[in-house]
Amino acid sequence: MHAARYHRYGAPDVLVVEEAPEPHAGPGAVRIAVRAVSVNPIDVLLRAGRLESVLPLELPAIPGRDAVGVVDEVGAGVEGTRVGDLVFGLGGVSDTTAEFAVLTAWSGVPGGWSTEQAAAAGLASATAAAALEDLGDLAGRTVLVEGVSGGVGSAVAALALAAGATVVGTASQAHHDALTALGIRVTTYGEGLADRVAALAPDGVDVAVHAAPSASLPDLVAIVGDATRVVTVVDTAGAARLGARSVNARNDSALLEQLAQLGRRGAYTPRVAHVLPLASVAEAHALAEGGTGKVVVTVP
Repeated sequence: MHAARYHRYGAPDVLVVEEAPEPHAGPGAVRIAVRAVSVNPIDVLLRAGRLESVLPLELPAIPGRDAVGVVDEVGAGVEGTRVGDLVFGLGGVSDTTAEFAVLTAWSGVPGGWSTEQAAAAGLASATAAAALEDLGDLAGRTVLVEGVSGGVGSAVAALALAAGATVVGTASQAHHDALTALGIRVTTYGEGLADRVAALAPDGVDVAVHAAPSASLPDLVAIVGDATRVVTVVDTAGAARLGARSVNARNDSALLEQLAQLGRRGAYTPRVAHVLPLASVAEAHALAEGGTGKVVVTVP
């Protein structure tokens, strides 16, 4: 099969497209003929070698944590999924940017999503659902989302709104109109955040989710007033220092299904900024490093 691979850690130009062995579905898993994958921050960190001490990869490695495609193998013990189903989901730590990928967590693609949007949903959905999982019933509560226009932040906001929460979020000015139309009370990042949030939520903020690679975790803790009601998906060290919660995605189909259900109701649409073909995977990684929005790679 054709796959993106890198034989050494480094900059995006270490990525090449070449032949690689096909994977096959084991028990509890499905194999898909991949249509598209997204480029996530963990893909960039792994490829650059910045996680080698904690997540060493066997090289050459295929990048990619999530994917969308058509099921063509169903492993033993899998129920409710058949060959021919269109699904999105999560593979291993790094293995989906190829013609075929094995998923161990997945959900059916909502009819209103494009292939590219479904590709962008996997890791973001699982991370967002996990971030809210331990915060309890959100009905009637106010949730502050740092980075509400991003992949994880927008999924967090969709889940919180559906649960009956008031959502206050930070985003760059260019996204404010679209976010306001969704019912989000939006402000900008940076200095003076507490005052701006107080103006938008005069009764206070109950919980917060730190979903952007910013230095605002201490500010969120101060705004909420209780570190245990603040979750970060990007700053593990800061969480340990401040007493906040640090959450990562896990391969759990139930987490993905939460966002898929919202998608079927028209209450959540994954955000995509750039779409490139597999042949341009190095450029896709370079774009992702630049932080210009969600990058999706299509696979022929």
